[in-house]
Amino acid sequence: MAVELTESNFEELVINSDKPVLVDFWAEWCGPCRMVGPIVEELAKDFDGKAVVGKVNVDSHAGISGKYGIRNIPTLLIFKNGEVVDKQVGAVPKPVLAKKLEAQL
Repeated sequence: MAVELTESNFEELVINSDKPVLVDFWAEWCGPCRMVGPIVEELAKDFDGKAVVGKVNVDSHAGISGKYGIRNIPTLLIFKNGEVVDKQVGAVPKPVLAKKLEAQL
């Protein structure tokens, strides 16, 4: 299951992670986010132990969204060694996200 990321755990789980991290920036009212949500959950299972998969609710955690310049959702960022190494804006099929995450392993 994807980890809920907050201001209090973001640094520990994303910035300080020794694994690649996929972060889904989303909101409950966002239709495309609801399409991507199940894909993100599947990726969390598929990459369990190899990568961290988490979600940031932009309404609840605007500080994180602002820091990374999130203006459109869903936006998915891939972090490696605390840095953003890839970005996907908008809903895409699972294989696209899996390939991006696989490239960082």
